[in-house]
Amino acid sequence: MKLTKKGHACVRLEKDGQQLVIDPGAFSEADAAVGAEAILVTHEHADHFDEERLRTALEANPGAHIWTLASVAEQISAAFPGRVHTVGEGDTFTAAGFDIEVHGQLHAVIHPDIPRITNVGYVVDGGAVFHPGDALTVPEGRRVETLLLPVHAPWNKFAEILDYVRAVGPRRAVDVHDVLLSDVAPLVYDRLLGPQGPGTGGAEHVRLTPGESLTL
Repeated sequence: MKLTKKGHACVRLEKDGQQLVIDPGAFSEADAAVGAEAILVTHEHADHFDEERLRTALEANPGAHIWTLASVAEQISAAFPGRVHTVGEGDTFTAAGFDIEVHGQLHAVIHPDIPRITNVGYVVDGGAVFHPGDALTVPEGRRVETLLLPVHAPWNKFAEILDYVRAVGPRRAVDVHDVLLSDVAPLVYDRLLGPQGPGTGGAEHVRLTPGESLTL
């Protein structure tokens, strides 16, 4: 399996000639999902869900389908009849040759005054990859090899991110949700999540620039 970092929280997975894209949002490239047979969306926030990027991908590939939670499906099902599938926690399905499990229900708390929305995460191929969306969901009963780590957001802080890596216990943690970071911030995160930090429990920390790939 090949994992390619796209802009912000978006990644592309490739296996056996098929492609799966997760969360092509407004901070991702305009063609972030083009070429994919399957697209997964974790929640309705614009940095994860952008209808124009979905439209571009589905028009480019008439066989492409979308899997997402109800709050997103309600907004796009009419635009893509028969090509949007609603999923929720506990569901399993196969998309573009990848086995997917759905974990989680709610977005992390941004502030008590801001209502929480729904959010799901996707475990791919039995734990080869886990994308939690905007939540620190631990996929119970799954050994995760590669955790896509939402390293910077209005709803998190470093202590929570470190403890989350420890709780999931992956072999590697690859940064996503990072568009708001400056050029200096990665130096701090790389140190704290690396060998000089307080310890991730053995997980290798990986930072990919948009367009850079990793063989899993």
